[in-house]
Order: sequence, then C-alpha cells, then structure tokens
Amino acid sequence: MKAVYIVGLLLSIPALHAQEFSSRIINVIDGNTFEIVDPDKEIVKVMLSDVDAPELAQEHGEEARKFSEKLLLKKKVTVEFRGKDFFGNKLAEINLKNGEPVDKLLLENGWAMVKERKKDPVLVSIQARAKRAKKGLWISENPTTPWVFRRQQTMLQAKSR
Repeated sequence: MKAVYIVGLLLSIPALHAQEFSSRIINVIDGNTFEIVDPDKEIVKVMLSDVDAPELAQEHGEEARKFSEKLLLKKKVTVEFRGKDFFGNKLAEINLKNGEPVDKLLLENGWAMVKERKKDPVLVSIQARAKRAKKGLWISENPTTPWVFRRQQTMLQAKSR
C-alpha cells in the first residue's frame, strides 16, 4: 500500500512530467531566458535547458538578447518543460512553429554555448562549427563562458561587503 501511495505522489509532481504545449514568447530577458504564457494562463520565466547565452552585462550579451528577440518575440513556439535548475529556474526545450529548436539556432549563429554539464555531441558539434566560422560571440578569440562570468560576478560582490 505504501508503494502505491509513493508512486501516486511522484506522478502528481508536475516538474517530473515532460509537459509540451504551444505558447507565445511575450518577453526576451536575455539570449536564453524568456517569458511565456503557460497552459494555466500564467506568465512564466523559462530558460533553455541545454545552452547558455552571455549575460547582459557580459561582452556579446546584448547582441545575444537582440538575436533572440528578433527570432522569438511575439512568435508562437512549442515549449517542453525539462525540470528546474539548482536555483529553481524552470528549464525548457523551445521549438519554433516550424519545429526548429531554438537552442540549435542560437548555437549555429554563435550566440550561445553548450551548458557546462550538457555535452550532447550534436550540440557540441554545432557549437564547434560556429566557433570555427567565428560567428557571434566566437569573434572573440577566447570568450568567457556565461557560467564563469556569473561566478566572477558573485566573487566580486562577496568581496565588496
């Protein structure tokens, strides 16, 4: 009986379900973070699950945001939640109406990097092609990764106390 209760409880947790739905991008916060309207008609902030774009305060951050804005703002997309990150941000895979994955488009154009812990060989290959072609942020010889930039900013804030 306990096992049935536990299984029922686990199945009722929405974060564990892959939930796919149509939506519209209503705001582009940065290159890989957007606001959408979820099936409950709530405005939800989501981040792409497999790629990371430069922060707005980082070199190429504004260009990455502008690229995403041109590509996505007010466009219909398909969203599939992929859980949450360490900080509680909702992660998602987002595809354009024609089925093109947004993460691959960002990588192809050089405005994102494959996340530190997401080494999908297809995504890594797309990133390598953009890097060889010096597209987007890869025009810089050795750009700082967004996760290193955030760590550096955190360390600077801690020292200023």
